[in-house]
Amino acid sequence: MYRFLSALIALSSLQACGGEWDFTHSMCGAQASGDVVIGILLPCHHKVTALDKRIRPESYHCSDFHLPSFMRSLAVIHEIEEINAAGFLPGVRLGYMMCDTCSFASTALQNVEYMLAVNRSMNVDCDYSDFRPRVKIILGARYSEVSIAVARLLSVYMIPLLSSTSSAQDLSDKRRYPSFLRTIPSDKHQTKALGQVMHHFGWNWVGVVYGDDEYGIAAFQSFLKDAEKNSVCLNYKEVLPDNLDNSQRLSRIKQVAERIRSSTARVVLLILKAELVEALFEEMIRTNTSRTWIASDAWSRSRSIAQMEGINKVGDILGFTFVTGKNESFDKYLKNLTVTPGGYNHFIEEYKNLRFNCTPECFSDKAPSYCPSPDELKMKADNACNFKDPQEQNDDHLVTALDTSDAFLHRLAVWATANALKKLLKCNGSSCQGEINFPPWKLLEELKKVQFEFENRSFIFDKNGDFEDCYNLIVWEKDGDHRRFLKIGNYHVLDKQIRLVTNDFIWFSTANTTIPQSRCSERCAPGSFKKILNASCCHNCTLCAAGTFSAEWDLDTCQRCPNGTWSLKGWTQCKQREESFLRWSDPLPIILMAAAVFGILLLLVTFIIFLVNRNSPPMKRAEVRLSCVMMAGLSVSFASVIWFMGRPNVHLCRARQVMYALGFTLCMSCVLVKAFRTFLAFLPFGQLKSRRLHKLYKPLVIVIVITSLQGVICLLWLIFDSPDIDDTPPNPQSMTLVIQCSEGHTYIGFSIMLSFIALLALVGLLLAFKGRKVPQEFSETGNIIFSMLMYLFVWVCFIPVYIMNNESGTTVQASAILVSSYGIIFCHFSPKCYQVLWKSNTETLEKILNKWRAISSPKHDVVTEINIDFPRVTLSSEKTQKSDSFITSSTSPKLCSSGTLCISSYTTLVTKRKMARTRSISC
Repeated sequence: MYRFLSALIALSSLQACGGEWDFTHSMCGAQASGDVVIGILLPCHHKVTALDKRIRPESYHCSDFHLPSFMRSLAVIHEIEEINAAGFLPGVRLGYMMCDTCSFASTALQNVEYMLAVNRSMNVDCDYSDFRPRVKIILGARYSEVSIAVARLLSVYMIPLLSSTSSAQDLSDKRRYPSFLRTIPSDKHQTKALGQVMHHFGWNWVGVVYGDDEYGIAAFQSFLKDAEKNSVCLNYKEVLPDNLDNSQRLSRIKQVAERIRSSTARVVLLILKAELVEALFEEMIRTNTSRTWIASDAWSRSRSIAQMEGINKVGDILGFTFVTGKNESFDKYLKNLTVTPGGYNHFIEEYKNLRFNCTPECFSDKAPSYCPSPDELKMKADNACNFKDPQEQNDDHLVTALDTSDAFLHRLAVWATANALKKLLKCNGSSCQGEINFPPWKLLEELKKVQFEFENRSFIFDKNGDFEDCYNLIVWEKDGDHRRFLKIGNYHVLDKQIRLVTNDFIWFSTANTTIPQSRCSERCAPGSFKKILNASCCHNCTLCAAGTFSAEWDLDTCQRCPNGTWSLKGWTQCKQREESFLRWSDPLPIILMAAAVFGILLLLVTFIIFLVNRNSPPMKRAEVRLSCVMMAGLSVSFASVIWFMGRPNVHLCRARQVMYALGFTLCMSCVLVKAFRTFLAFLPFGQLKSRRLHKLYKPLVIVIVITSLQGVICLLWLIFDSPDIDDTPPNPQSMTLVIQCSEGHTYIGFSIMLSFIALLALVGLLLAFKGRKVPQEFSETGNIIFSMLMYLFVWVCFIPVYIMNNESGTTVQASAILVSSYGIIFCHFSPKCYQVLWKSNTETLEKILNKWRAISSPKHDVVTEINIDFPRVTLSSEKTQKSDSFITSSTSPKLCSSGTLCISSYTTLVTKRKMARTRSISC
């Protein structure tokens, strides 16, 4: 009985030890003793089998050996051995315990329990301040989803969790994850960098595919905010779950691939794990779909994706990676893998079995069930069957198949821990004085404060426990049938700026250095702005209105021109408006001024001719003194034209209108006197009416009264609505600022002034028209009629032109003044000068009256004695009955004293019949 009981106890102990050994071998399969033990929580396998069939809380079974994560765990082990060998912590040896998370959070939690167990058990306490487990710090995990779960648990014990790859933004929340730190920046900086790189390359129409884990969801939500800030719009968003079985995953991947193919967005952001990206790219390669892919840090340096068959068909790939760095010592370690003395590493054993174990049957069509997966068979050495013991073999496969620079951040985590331990243990050059078995929260305190240098760079944790370092921007360039990583720039977390180190790389989409486009709408060039449609990135380009401008591409609004400047529609800048007025040096003002001066000279010559020939009959009939007054008025009118030139000011605006108004009114009043004189002298009236009309003929009074009335009009105009500089805003579609005079705000004074002159012209025209049958040699009715018609025609044309084209009002008015003034000269003075200078003065009064008889009324013969003096009027008229006799006047008129023109009719009664009979008798 004693022997039986002893055997039963031994068997029970063996089973218990066997259970522990099974877990240690499968999960925590690497360990080395030391004074301070560091936990390593990384996935050497990336899949847990039969999760959907798991019912009982049995141990997890992992599959698919993951070479990149295995290499990173070896980097941690190697760096620990390097620190021990260097004596960085004098008298203190670092140990490690490495557990495989299998990329699954529950497995990681089980590993943590094993690491923290004291004597294979976990005590439940209310206060863990003095909790002293074997493992003082855990380095890991790889994925944010796993780190979040582990950090929640470790926050109870305040054991530091230091990750080199988990970048989820939530992990920066120290209220939920107080013991979590990382040697990389938070994803909030990565999404800022992603938004900026899209903005830099001009991509504002993108699609996003993200995972349904904490990393993917948090990164996507953060990207939405940064995309909006960088004017990037989403054409679509798709979720790709990670927890589906193979058939469901393949179906979902095909749906996402079809969405990508049917979209107009040519740029796709993938916030996924490398395994999902690889599956998606297989579908893209199968359908020959090419896009521009932007990689998140989870797969931006995935060597397995870069080595995919047909990877060059998917198009351009670029993304952000964390800081990397090669280490020759680590490469040598990988080429000569050995287990740490005194420890074990079952993961190295598994790798060497996969690499060097001879299993030719696994390459047949019907491979046995114990064979590795197809992906694991790819790492099999070609000469594996030449070796007897796989564990004794080594080669450079890890160095050539993987990018060992990716392990830089894991090595950095080890050195951050070592520097914190050096402070905590109070190490000097020869020994460490601190307590070795310390509670982990003390190490956490030192880690948050640690500042150290590694490979000539300084590192420190920020208040959120993150490293504020930079990202590298890489592009996947062609390398034969595969891809390699080319650094083209970086993004600095502190200054939040992207800096490109090269633009000289070839894009797959364009086959040259031209950047591929992915826009909802074409870019709006300078001079236009975006008119948003249904999405902020979809717009029409609208030209900037007059008075606004845009000097850059894709502006949301146009800027207003600064004061004193202007722009036309669609301009990219504002300019000073060109001032427009009649400059002295311009051709048109020179012509107008020359015409005015010539008019004044012509009047001077005419005045001299009139003065020299004042006693000639034509000059006597033209009334020299009245003509001289007309010349004076016309001279003032011509002089007013000169004031239309040059830059206007308020004094010139007033002076030129008053000069023209008074000068031309003086001239028109003299014309009116001439027309009235002819009207009175030659037209028959009754005796009573004749006397009344004769009393009105007072030339000096008429001229003074009419001119004074115009003076009063001008005075009232200047008082109540004075001419000033025109402040009317210029035409928005013109870059010319017309500086001209405004004839008042209401134009009433200007209108009355012109209407008064027009009334004088109209009255003179009517009076002259009544006397149109008077012989031209004696009267000036024809000249008056023509000159008044010319004046009225000119000014009737002036009004609509002035109103319709106000900008040319100055030129039009000056021209109208010149034309009407020259009309008076050529109609009134030129004929007289011609008669005096070149025509014989043989016309007698008898001939003139004979002509008058021929056109006068046949009912009455008029014998008229006209005695018209400028200051006074004396006129007698006698009517006789019609007879066969015609009473004729003297053969020539005579000039009375004081310049009075006298036509004294002394009658001689001689009948034509008697004269004819007498001549017959004589014969």
